[in-house]
Amino acid sequence: MQNRAQHRPALLGCDTIVALADAAADGVVLFGKNSDRPPGEPQAPVMIERATHPADASVRCQYVTIPQVRETARVLGSRPTWLWGFEMGLNEHGVAIGNETIFAHEAPASVGLMGMDLVRLGLERGRTAAEALDIIVRLVEEYGQGGSGYRDMDWPYNNSFLIADPVEAWILEAAGRQWAARRATATDSISNHVSIGADWDRLGAATAARARECGLAVAEPFDFALAYRDATMVPPVLSSGRLRRSRQLLCEDRGRHTLTSLRRVLGDHDATGACFARGAAPDQEQFYTICMHEGPSRTAMAMVVALEPSPALPRTMWLAFGRPCTSVWFPLLVAGRLPEALVRAGTEGAGAPGAEGLWWTFDRLAARAEDAPGDGARIRAALADLEGALAREHAELLRELAGAAPREVEMRATAAAERVARRLDTVARGLCAASSLSAG
Repeated sequence: MQNRAQHRPALLGCDTIVALADAAADGVVLFGKNSDRPPGEPQAPVMIERATHPADASVRCQYVTIPQVRETARVLGSRPTWLWGFEMGLNEHGVAIGNETIFAHEAPASVGLMGMDLVRLGLERGRTAAEALDIIVRLVEEYGQGGSGYRDMDWPYNNSFLIADPVEAWILEAAGRQWAARRATATDSISNHVSIGADWDRLGAATAARARECGLAVAEPFDFALAYRDATMVPPVLSSGRLRRSRQLLCEDRGRHTLTSLRRVLGDHDATGACFARGAAPDQEQFYTICMHEGPSRTAMAMVVALEPSPALPRTMWLAFGRPCTSVWFPLLVAGRLPEALVRAGTEGAGAPGAEGLWWTFDRLAARAEDAPGDGARIRAALADLEGALAREHAELLRELAGAAPREVEMRATAAAERVARRLDTVARGLCAASSLSAG
């Protein structure tokens, strides 16, 4: 039986971060993620409605069909447009989950549950972080991880997860069907390598025995990373610098964290800070920044959320198309319906400027900012103005909805999402047109 993946690895990113209540200025758990995917792979927001299912129902995930549960929660998330599962998301109960590719001494199956399947299933079925952890662990043990995470190549991969709710957060790392989990510290993060050592709080029943069976390095107490981390498949520089950098930035603001500080972490470029600048080589950690611009991955979507306990209104997810340093953080309530302009944000425009979906418009803006720093400063300033306006309007919406009936909340959330989409479309396309003129 294999104990190493034999597929040619692809260099993917992703960074997921959390600040627990005692690390946040307002005493509210904060969660965020950058989803890094192959260049040119679009993402779009998706709202899955709460549903009740027949006792014998099943659900088709990306590659496998599994039994459905009786009730699934409303979920707002983001996903590559070709996938069933989510890169990251938030459910109506205040559970947020993001996943990462990790490289491990245990091969995922050619067919199984993808990490993105598991994110969606955990969100649809879990009412707390601990419950979502249990759900994902059971699914990993029963169905295994597997199936290609790429549209254009066959490469399954292992996954780690950061799972948070208004009280606590958990980190789960899975190698094939083996796994370890630990409670997150006050500020914590995950990237693209196995990082749980002997500090695990929970361990798969067969995980240590499997490591011994495969001849992996085993220590006492059992060290999950020592046994299962594979640092030979990809260079450690892919993730070592990003994980260290995210944990450093999170620790520096411990006790003062807000959504704004988490956004700064997700928009970070290591030595060059908030503004991307070329210069690092692929064999340097600084090449692979948290806000990913170079190499075989790009940040395709970013999210942050405050996990208020028992809020009077549905929670708000803040999303940004593409690289967050050259994008707009826009608010969506976990309520109402999303407009077509957001749902179809990944629509390709057959090469015609103005015909593509919003994701592509922001991708063009980011590319222009990278190639022309002067234009980049102007683009970022205009997008910051829009971001500030959207934040003020959303704060006013929440004040107006205080004490509103659920039906009114649903209607106003739908109308607000439509306005957000129109504002994003108008400003981003206008900037693209202006940038095209200056380039000419």
